[in-house]
Amino acid sequence: MKFITIGELLLRLSPPNYEKIRTTNSFVINFGGAEANVAVSLANLGIDSTYFTVLPNNDLGKAAVAYLKANDVHASKIILDGDRIGTYYLEEGVSVRASKVIYDRKYSAFAEYDYTDTDLETILKGYDWLHLSGITPALSANCQILLEKALVVAKRLGMTVSFDPNYRASLWGWDTARDVLSTYMPYVDILIGIEPLHLLKDGKDVKEGLSMQPSFKDMNRVFRELDNQFHFRAIARTVRFAHSGSNNSLMAFLHMDGETYESTTMNFDIVDRVGGGDAFSSGLIFALMKNMEPQTAVNFAVASSVMKHSIRGDTNITDEASITRLMENKSYDIRR
Repeated sequence: MKFITIGELLLRLSPPNYEKIRTTNSFVINFGGAEANVAVSLANLGIDSTYFTVLPNNDLGKAAVAYLKANDVHASKIILDGDRIGTYYLEEGVSVRASKVIYDRKYSAFAEYDYTDTDLETILKGYDWLHLSGITPALSANCQILLEKALVVAKRLGMTVSFDPNYRASLWGWDTARDVLSTYMPYVDILIGIEPLHLLKDGKDVKEGLSMQPSFKDMNRVFRELDNQFHFRAIARTVRFAHSGSNNSLMAFLHMDGETYESTTMNFDIVDRVGGGDAFSSGLIFALMKNMEPQTAVNFAVASSVMKHSIRGDTNITDEASITRLMENKSYDIRR
């Protein structure tokens, strides 16, 4: 299958060795961004993967394109225009100290570009799967137009559309995000994450009172109502247990064909947490592309996310065999 995604690629700057931003004298550079992370991860899993974005026509933009190409992501549809690349600063958490992110992405080339005349029909034609996230419409009115056009065109072309709401409080308010993102759901086939979305029944939000670590019964109830209202092909949600800034556990729920599945719970130490959600998305997309059984698919997606936590940078640059070995608890054997 041929995969394409649309979103903003980001330059990441982070102090080395868990230093604080206020005290460091140097920064390590990585490239990332939610959709770019998914594209790169899928390319490393062997999927034909393409990324559409807008980057500044300067050395930073060209370095970002080189990063994508080095990871086998097709970059021919990228537009080089504008002056700024979106940037964020990551202070990595450790032990009792949580991670911290500072965004510097206003007026980026991607956010400022005028997409009025962008021919999305031409860009998307010939692809089977489109992945989008709720970060894009939060960036600017231009980006909201872009995402809405992409959804309409993808539906017309018969593409499978996966969507990660991916709420960022620093970009827009909860109520605004919920109002906007809920209007996209009729165009979505695979929903990865359930907030912030309206899910009303008899005037009440079905998700009200749902905890961050819900029971199978509660998650099944919410999934069934989501499926009843929007008729998704699949719905997934991760559940994280943060034991410290350096050690977490992760599991997930998946709803397909009227049934809800619960993954195994995996405990792990954290090298780099950023991109863990995107690694879950890429793992799930890959599993569904390969027609894995639902239980295997959700276990593979969780293993993909856990694997990412062991890798520096934003992206899960690993292969199918390594994720499968982790899923089957064989990852500690030396590969010879």
